[in-house]
Amino acid sequence: MIKKQFEGFQEFIIENKVVGLAIGFILAGAVAKLVTALVSDIINPIVGLVLGQAKGLDKISFHIFSAEILLGGFISALIDFSIVVLVIYFGYKWFRLEKLHKKPEETKNQK
Repeated sequence: MIKKQFEGFQEFIIENKVVGLAIGFILAGAVAKLVTALVSDIINPIVGLVLGQAKGLDKISFHIFSAEILLGGFISALIDFSIVVLVIYFGYKWFRLEKLHKKPEETKNQK
Protein backbone atom coordinates (compact mmCIF):
# COMPACT_ATOMS: atom_id res chain seq x y z
CA MET A 1 0.00 0.00 0.00
CA ILE A 2 2.80 2.41 0.86
CA LYS A 3 4.55 1.56 -2.39
CA LYS A 4 1.38 2.33 -4.34
CA GLN A 5 1.02 5.66 -2.53
CA PHE A 6 4.66 6.52 -3.28
CA GLU A 7 4.19 5.65 -6.97
CA GLY A 8 1.12 7.89 -7.11
CA PHE A 9 3.05 10.70 -5.47
CA GLN A 10 5.98 10.21 -7.85
CA GLU A 11 3.62 10.26 -10.85
CA PHE A 12 2.03 13.47 -9.55
CA ILE A 13 5.43 15.14 -9.26
CA ILE A 14 6.50 14.10 -12.76
CA GLU A 15 3.21 14.94 -14.52
CA ASN A 16 2.76 18.32 -12.88
CA LYS A 17 6.41 19.36 -13.14
CA VAL A 18 6.61 20.07 -9.42
CA VAL A 19 10.40 19.79 -9.36
CA GLY A 20 10.76 22.48 -12.03
CA LEU A 21 8.37 24.69 -10.13
CA ALA A 22 10.33 24.20 -6.90
CA ILE A 23 13.60 25.00 -8.66
CA GLY A 24 11.98 28.13 -10.11
CA PHE A 25 10.91 29.31 -6.65
CA ILE A 26 14.37 28.70 -5.22
CA LEU A 27 16.07 30.55 -8.06
CA ALA A 28 13.58 33.42 -7.84
CA GLY A 29 14.34 33.81 -4.14
CA ALA A 30 18.07 33.87 -4.84
CA VAL A 31 17.68 36.41 -7.65
CA ALA A 32 15.48 38.60 -5.44
CA LYS A 33 18.11 38.61 -2.67
CA LEU A 34 20.83 39.45 -5.18
CA VAL A 35 18.82 42.30 -6.69
CA THR A 36 17.92 43.66 -3.26
CA ALA A 37 21.59 43.71 -2.31
CA LEU A 38 22.48 45.40 -5.61
CA VAL A 39 19.87 48.09 -5.11
CA SER A 40 20.47 48.76 -1.42
CA ASP A 41 24.29 48.51 -1.41
CA ILE A 42 25.27 49.94 -4.80
CA ILE A 43 22.46 51.77 -6.62
CA ASN A 44 20.88 53.59 -3.65
CA PRO A 45 24.11 55.23 -2.44
CA ILE A 46 24.99 56.37 -5.98
CA VAL A 47 21.52 57.80 -6.63
CA GLY A 48 21.58 59.37 -3.18
CA LEU A 49 24.85 61.13 -3.96
CA VAL A 50 23.50 62.36 -7.29
CA LEU A 51 20.41 63.73 -5.53
CA GLY A 52 22.49 65.31 -2.77
CA GLN A 53 21.74 62.84 0.00
CA ALA A 54 25.07 61.53 1.32
CA LYS A 55 23.36 58.86 3.45
CA GLY A 56 21.69 57.24 0.45
CA LEU A 57 18.40 57.09 -1.33
CA ASP A 58 16.46 55.67 1.63
CA LYS A 59 16.79 58.93 3.56
CA ILE A 60 15.05 61.10 0.94
CA SER A 61 11.79 62.51 2.28
CA PHE A 62 9.70 65.66 2.22
CA HIS A 63 7.08 67.19 4.47
CA ILE A 64 3.50 68.14 3.74
CA PHE A 65 2.26 70.00 6.78
CA SER A 66 3.02 67.65 9.67
CA ALA A 67 3.26 64.47 7.56
CA GLU A 68 6.65 63.14 6.47
CA ILE A 69 6.57 61.44 3.07
CA LEU A 70 9.36 58.85 2.80
CA LEU A 71 9.99 58.96 -0.91
CA GLY A 72 13.36 57.20 -0.84
CA GLY A 73 12.00 53.84 0.34
CA PHE A 74 9.40 53.84 -2.41
CA ILE A 75 11.96 54.71 -5.09
CA SER A 76 14.22 51.96 -3.77
CA ALA A 77 11.40 49.40 -3.95
CA LEU A 78 10.51 50.60 -7.45
CA ILE A 79 14.11 50.16 -8.65
CA ASP A 80 14.23 46.73 -7.00
CA PHE A 81 10.98 45.66 -8.70
CA SER A 82 12.09 46.99 -12.10
CA ILE A 83 15.37 45.07 -11.99
CA VAL A 84 13.62 41.82 -10.98
CA VAL A 85 11.13 42.23 -13.83
CA LEU A 86 13.93 42.85 -16.33
CA VAL A 87 15.91 39.84 -15.10
CA ILE A 88 12.85 37.60 -15.40
CA TYR A 89 11.94 38.93 -18.85
CA PHE A 90 15.42 38.64 -20.34
CA GLY A 91 16.00 35.28 -18.64
CA TYR A 92 12.74 34.03 -20.18
CA LYS A 93 13.82 35.23 -23.63
CA TRP A 94 17.44 34.09 -23.28
CA PHE A 95 16.54 30.55 -22.26
CA ARG A 96 13.75 30.53 -24.88
CA LEU A 97 11.22 29.32 -22.35
CA GLU A 98 8.29 30.41 -24.52
CA LYS A 99 8.96 27.34 -26.68
CA LEU A 100 8.23 25.06 -23.72
CA HIS A 101 4.59 26.17 -23.67
CA LYS A 102 3.96 25.53 -27.37
CA LYS A 103 2.92 22.23 -28.84
CA PRO A 104 5.21 20.70 -31.50
CA GLU A 105 2.69 21.51 -34.27
CA GLU A 106 2.72 25.22 -33.35
CA THR A 107 6.52 25.31 -33.41
CA LYS A 108 6.66 23.75 -36.91
CA ASN A 109 4.09 26.22 -38.28
CA GLN A 110 6.13 29.22 -37.09
CA LYS A 111 9.31 28.20 -38.95
